[in-house]
Amino acid sequence: MSVQTPQKRITVPEIRAHKGGKPVVMLTCYHAHTAKLLDNHVDMMLVGDTLGMVIHGMETTLGVTVEMMILHGQAVMRGAKRALVVVDMPFGSYEESPEIAFRNASRILKETGCQAVKLEGGARMAETISYLSKRGIPVMGHIGMTPQNVQILGGFKTQGRTEAEWPALEADAKAVADAGAFAVVLEAMAEPLAARITGQIDIPTIGIGASPACDGQVLVMEDMLGLNPNPPKFVREYAQLGPAIEAAVQAYARDVRERHFPGLENVYPMKKAQ
Repeated sequence: MSVQTPQKRITVPEIRAHKGGKPVVMLTCYHAHTAKLLDNHVDMMLVGDTLGMVIHGMETTLGVTVEMMILHGQAVMRGAKRALVVVDMPFGSYEESPEIAFRNASRILKETGCQAVKLEGGARMAETISYLSKRGIPVMGHIGMTPQNVQILGGFKTQGRTEAEWPALEADAKAVADAGAFAVVLEAMAEPLAARITGQIDIPTIGIGASPACDGQVLVMEDMLGLNPNPPKFVREYAQLGPAIEAAVQAYARDVRERHFPGLENVYPMKKAQ
């Protein structure tokens, strides 16, 4: 009789131990079936609030709710058995106070079974990160281009293009690390600054449109699969599934209109008359 050993899930301390070592592989994920496909190849899956744009067709992430994050987080957790799963805290769910942030973060963890949450903001969110971390909720930070502040930033713009911007972003990174975050996403950040921050703090940096020197990288899965007709300039498309899906749908539509389904008679064969 064979005994199957349960698959061990990657832990927060294991991710933190990647600092300065083997790069962390991370992708966004929003579905159970894609989570199964990713699980053996990535260290972390991010149930990002980008699902508002990627899945629900929103123009920004601002309309995403806690309930939406929980629904997609539950789906990903059904498919992911090995990778560490992080769920984004959506806009309005954590900014008001550390106490409200804890209430929403604990709900996300309890209702999805995920291992950590992510929230945007540097020094201004340090108190909240500390509050959550001290109460047993692992937090991933997110600085640089923060999509939830797109209205203030005036669009999705690269941060740190001038050295005059660097001190504030460096201070944000230090504040997030000192507050107890186990890792921090650096998004759309000038390459020299992202590399500099990676060398300054003692937690892993996860780059997205930042620097190869980061301790890991994350991409929106749909972007790297070629499902986004207008991906960010920094994205390398590893497949072109968008055109492939459209071609398959066109072929299917043609077969339906022509009533052409070769082989169907072998699926449901007619019985010979007695």
